[in-house]
Amino acid sequence: MTLHWINGEWTPSQGGGMRQIQDPATLEVVAEVVEGTASDANATVDAASAAFAHWRRVPGIEKALLMHEIARAMRDDVKELSRLLTREGGKPRIENMDEVEWCAACFDYYAEIGRNSYGNSVPPVAEHQLNFTIKEPLGVVAAIVPFNYPLLLMCWKIAPALAAGNTVVIKPSELTPLATLRLCEKVFALLPKGVINVVLGTGAGVGEALVEHPKVACVAFTGSTAVGTQIAVKAAQQLKRVNLELGGIDPLIVFEDADIDVAVHGSAWARFLNAGQVCTSAKRIYVVKSIADEFIEKFVAHTRSLVVGNGMNADTDVGPLISQKALDRVQNQVERTLAAGAKLLCGGKRLDVGPGYFWAPTVLSEVGPTLPSVNEELFGPVASILAVEDADQAIALAAASDYGLGANIYTTNLTYAMKAMHEIKAGTFWINDPLTDNDAAPFGGMRKSGMGRELGEEGLDAFRETKHVHLDYMPEKKSYWFPNKTRQGELPSQ
Repeated sequence: MTLHWINGEWTPSQGGGMRQIQDPATLEVVAEVVEGTASDANATVDAASAAFAHWRRVPGIEKALLMHEIARAMRDDVKELSRLLTREGGKPRIENMDEVEWCAACFDYYAEIGRNSYGNSVPPVAEHQLNFTIKEPLGVVAAIVPFNYPLLLMCWKIAPALAAGNTVVIKPSELTPLATLRLCEKVFALLPKGVINVVLGTGAGVGEALVEHPKVACVAFTGSTAVGTQIAVKAAQQLKRVNLELGGIDPLIVFEDADIDVAVHGSAWARFLNAGQVCTSAKRIYVVKSIADEFIEKFVAHTRSLVVGNGMNADTDVGPLISQKALDRVQNQVERTLAAGAKLLCGGKRLDVGPGYFWAPTVLSEVGPTLPSVNEELFGPVASILAVEDADQAIALAAASDYGLGANIYTTNLTYAMKAMHEIKAGTFWINDPLTDNDAAPFGGMRKSGMGRELGEEGLDAFRETKHVHLDYMPEKKSYWFPNKTRQGELPSQ
């Protein structure tokens, strides 16, 4: 039985039940964890709030040393962390080894940038004065994390939050809490008690309590646009900060000058990574008609070569979906898309490669802009391809969306690249290298894909607020203070 991590200790639930964590590839029960309640959420916030009084004052160099130590501890435990990530989430283990390294790199980055960023000096408005800003932590941050990258999307929140001087309560997905709990034992225990706390449970059971708690100063959430909107409304009622990375229906354009072989493999990676369960995956692929036939033929052949199976197997390219509910939803979306006129080129069915939630990597063509697979966020290994007349049509279709998380293009034509970059609303715009992130560059969405940024110095500022300090080091009476008799000569004549 696995418990909450509160104030540096394993803590039982206050009235909650139990939840089994299932391997989505084998359907085996991997572990049993507590199911938290609002009382548990409140206890974690209380612990974080108490720890904030000390942590906010820890010098940057000391925080940096601790954060580098956290990064080393993650790397030292990569074998077990990657195993747990694969067992609870299904993603191929090699990709989970990468995820652990990305987490460690994020902590290393914020260890240093947190030491280097505190405020600015600005020109004064008069003699013998100084003006400067300092950036202060917000307080308690609630980090609500999804299932698809349980550690990475957590670290993108907590590393900058800690570097800024905040304390944190983490609510992992109820489907994938195990690797996070492993970090409590092996990594977070390096920090002072209460700086990081973990509460287990559902959004309804503990997530809502965190969002509504008056001591939570900021909610950092990754998930659906619908839930993110609800969080934004509730946070607004208390005027608390939110950082929301929400859904995406990201486009990918292959222009006629692209290297087709490179674009085929890159586009497949951009769509089928983590069984398509990626917010920034290429859910709409537009290919200029002059190369579309060749691209589609090679894309289908490459898709058929991908090995679907248990993520613990070394040869697996694509693992299972996270749950029966997710599998049913993908099947429903594909069936509705085909009924609306799309053409099935391969896949389109559940796979019997084990007892788990496996879906065959699927390629659909002739997918118009109103069809479900490109008009809804489809979280599964389904590529939707549409041949377009020319670059202008491709850019126009890619730009026609209420979302704006990411966008990808393949081209060596500078005019195409710059026009697409300017016309398409997206928080990240990838040219010839899809889905690559950079800790030093901001990540986040536009429009219905969210607000705020993670990573980069922008990600640090998401967890700080600016204070302006005005200092006059020669105190004296000012001529403009009451009474104003000394300035009556400045008044205009009647």
